Amino acid sequence: MSQVSQLSPELARGVLQLARALLVAARNWTLYPPEHPTVGLSVGRFTDAIRQSSMGAVFSLGITPDTLMVEGTFADPAQSGIAEAARLLHDCDLLRVTFVGDVPTNAVHAFLRVVTLDPAERRQLGGPATIWATQGHPSLALEQIDYEKVLGREEGEITEPARRDDLWRSIVMSIAGGQQAVFDERAQERLLAIAGSPLDITDLAAAAMAPKRAVDGSPMITSQAATVLAAFRHLTSIVGVMAPERMPEVMSNLATAATRLDPHVVMRVLQTDDDPAGGIGVVRGVAAAFDDAKVAQLLATSLAIDGQASDRLATIFNTIAPDEDRKRRVLTLTRTLLNETDFGKSGQFQVLWTSMEELLISYNDKPFVSEAYRSALDGVGERAERMASIDLPEELSEWMDSLGQQSVRTLSVRMLIDLLTIETDADRAGDIAQDMEALAEDLLMAGAYDDTQAVTQALADRAGSAAGVGRDACRHALDTLGESLAMLETAAVLGEVDDSGWDAIRAVMQIIGLPTIEVLKPVVAVEQETLASRRAEELILGCGPGAVMRLGSLLSDPRWFAQCAGARLLGRIGSATAVPLLQPLLRQNNPRVIRETVTALGSIPDPSAARAIHTVLRAATGAARRAVIDALVADRDPRVVPMLIRILEESQPLGKDHDVVLETLAALGTVGSETAVPALASAIQRRGFFGRKKLRAIKERGVAALGSIGGPKADATLEQASRTGDRMLKKIVAARR
Repeated sequence: MSQVSQLSPELARGVLQLARALLVAARNWTLYPPEHPTVGLSVGRFTDAIRQSSMGAVFSLGITPDTLMVEGTFADPAQSGIAEAARLLHDCDLLRVTFVGDVPTNAVHAFLRVVTLDPAERRQLGGPATIWATQGHPSLALEQIDYEKVLGREEGEITEPARRDDLWRSIVMSIAGGQQAVFDERAQERLLAIAGSPLDITDLAAAAMAPKRAVDGSPMITSQAATVLAAFRHLTSIVGVMAPERMPEVMSNLATAATRLDPHVVMRVLQTDDDPAGGIGVVRGVAAAFDDAKVAQLLATSLAIDGQASDRLATIFNTIAPDEDRKRRVLTLTRTLLNETDFGKSGQFQVLWTSMEELLISYNDKPFVSEAYRSALDGVGERAERMASIDLPEELSEWMDSLGQQSVRTLSVRMLIDLLTIETDADRAGDIAQDMEALAEDLLMAGAYDDTQAVTQALADRAGSAAGVGRDACRHALDTLGESLAMLETAAVLGEVDDSGWDAIRAVMQIIGLPTIEVLKPVVAVEQETLASRRAEELILGCGPGAVMRLGSLLSDPRWFAQCAGARLLGRIGSATAVPLLQPLLRQNNPRVIRETVTALGSIPDPSAARAIHTVLRAATGAARRAVIDALVADRDPRVVPMLIRILEESQPLGKDHDVVLETLAALGTVGSETAVPALASAIQRRGFFGRKKLRAIKERGVAALGSIGGPKADATLEQASRTGDRMLKKIVAARR
């Protein structure tokens, strides 16, 4: 069964901020020394996130492989920051982390040392809790996995999910595949048995929709809803043929199973129209099978996740429970269920509940339709017949177009933008900004990219105005939209939209800026370049040097092609701040990663990049050094010449760097740029009483490089060397001629 967050909105945001701050601090801790300013900044943010989450009291985080928990309640695993932090802590063998009051900086440093230890070393020392008992701080408590219990588990014992047999897995794969599945007799018997158990139906639906996730693990709601509906239809069709008398029971079981799934998926299912040719109306039947308790459970879960009632939820609630008395019964049950959650215990719940109750109960057209207009609507059929008997006005087609979905959507966009423009109260402007962000998500999911561009541009204009009312809320709305599920799904279709759609998406992402990098990284992390990856790279590069730190996760990705993508992007950005991120990749064993990293460093016009390559050239030998040099000169890019010259200047040609100097001289000849001539002239004119063999090798390699470069400058240098050089140099030049 999928995990659904029921944390209050405030607590959910706090846990997400804490998770993101932890990830950044841990990543920077592995890249920089503790005294580095970057580490200090990230540790400070992590400490602030702890303080805001705990408010000076005891605050405990439970850890699972997929998500974090607060007092037994799951955080939202669809948030990439939550899932990544959970994996990091779970891989450290941690079960729980408890913050006691204010956590000082030295305690955070100690904690980061523990979580970034090599796994083998950490376990050899007894695990994180054992280490913390001797090296930790009382403001932070760690609970680890019981190694003895895990290692002492009886051999052959397996977990419950593993007991599903091959037949079960084949059914799941057939449903998840999306094709028109054909089941044999054994599969039909199994489906008939599954239909009799709400728990088995839940497991089947959850297993079938589990693969419908984006690259970063976040759920694709529309695809998951389609898969769940397909599973329900397969079950009802089998029952309708083999045991039609059980159909009412099966519909009740489907409704029970639906209450255990992600409510966003269930709501999308209930919004789907039944196929007229499908025979059995599954959506209609499931909706009718919802009793008061099931409706209340679905409603409570949705309200706890979203923290408010939406028009979409009100529409579905009105469909399932159209009777007003039933609505009130269900809402009473819903409130009872919510009282047991963090959301129901929050101080603002009463105010929120009043507005939610008003929306859910009074969701009808009375506030918007006058009695006169209602009477007119009642007679619309008769009037339509009269109008059909006479000539229709020429403007009818234009009138009908104005009622179309696109026109209404554009009108909604225009109205919200105008409301934001004329608003003078900061709080109300913040509310409008949130509404605009939600509208932008819906527009993205609908593929209305031009309208999305209008919304984001209005938010950006207000966010960029120094005196704009609600400017911070508008910036926050843009940041939220940039990392939203809707933006993630939009990034996933970059290679499928036409040129006009691409232009609109590009404009939206350029307006939002840096936050969109998080949804674009999975698109560029591919083995073979695609249209989508090229477009995503263009968007990331458009963010400039500010994108550097956000690309760090690509470099730490275990997949070689993700590391190559990150290195390539950092090289094209060309910022010196990328050098510390690229340096660890030079120690990789994968030649493709090393080649891409060296190329990236060669594109960065900063002494630190040259020093990084110089360091690896000193450490490497033979084929490894050759691979580094080949990567530098592969494209014969004259921009690498200053870096090669700097390596020559900082090397000891007759000492430990002799081989490095020879390789560098050859590389300058391969690039073939005349800007290298002065450095080569200095190299061949070097004199010395000792190391004659090494000196001769340098002169020979330098003369060969000048010959490869050619041109007036190189020829003049060789001519001068033949006249003014020492005897060894004159012989080498003469021999070359």
